[in-house]
Order: sequence, then structure tokens, then C-alpha cells
Amino acid sequence: MRADNGHILPDVLKPGLALVFCGTAAGKRSAAEGAYYAHPGNLFWRALHQSELTPRLLAPAEFPQLPNYGIGLTDLAKHHIGNDNQLPRDAFDAAALIVKIEQYAPRVLAFTSKNGARAALGHSVDYGLQTATIGDTQIFVLPSPSGQARGHWTIAPWLALAELTRTVRAKPSR
Repeated sequence: MRADNGHILPDVLKPGLALVFCGTAAGKRSAAEGAYYAHPGNLFWRALHQSELTPRLLAPAEFPQLPNYGIGLTDLAKHHIGNDNQLPRDAFDAAALIVKIEQYAPRVLAFTSKNGARAALGHSVDYGLQTATIGDTQIFVLPSPSGQARGHWTIAPWLALAELTRTVRAKPSR
């Protein structure tokens, strides 16, 4: 599945989602396979299942099914491939992300790296729930699931995100 608007990977967004994950950019493997978090060393899909955000371990190619679980996906750099340090300075389009989040209004936006959150929010961040919001959307920062970021990996923030997501799902819709 390839986006027809020049995006490396298509956004998986619709109104009413409880949670949207925002990565930085598609890696080479993800771009080649046309699927989010496709590298076998990436812990994204395992973390989703381990934190019980999905009832079973999904394969990367199953990413279009995520809205069935109240989850969406997007990236900050929709037109570039590679690791953060390989991307041009203007690759991250924070303004476009904010427009999407305001339009679709998920309950929570979770960045899958501190670097992505810093780029989008314009300031340093810590893992966990942030004080800033985008409209009514709460913002959460996770450690990167990339195999290259293994030294910073811990499942604890993912478990906290899952608990927050269960809480916001229980609240009445806006």
C-alpha cells in the first residue's frame, strides 16, 4: 500500500481515534515494504501487543487494520526515507502534523521518539504525558522502538500510554 500523494507511507487517520502514533520518517525497510515499522528489529508491533493496545501481535503489513483498534499512524517526514540523522533539515513538517491532528482530533498523539516530539513541539521533552496539547489532543512521548535506539528502550512508557488510552476511551466522545 503506497500513498498516492507523494508520501512514502500513507497516513492512517480518521475522526474518532483514541490514539495516533507519529514517527519521524519511514526507514528504508518500511519504505521498501510499504508498511510502518517493518524492520524485524523494530519493537513497535511487539510493544503494541505487549501493552495490550492490540489483542494480538500484528504484522507490519497489517497496519491498515489499526483503526479497528482505535489507533492511527502518521510521520513527521512524509516525503523522506531514512534515519533522523540522514534527513534534510526541512524534512519534518510540524505544521502539517498540527493541521492533521486538529482535523482528526484523536484523544492522544504519541510520538515514537523524543527527536520527533522535539521537532514537532519546538522544545525539549521527557518521556510520558506532556503538559502541551494540540487542541483537545493530549501529547505523549515514547522511547523509540527502533533497533538502533535499543539503548534507550523501555516498555514502561508504552504501558503508561496504554493505561492513558484506556482512560480516554472510557470518556464520552467530544
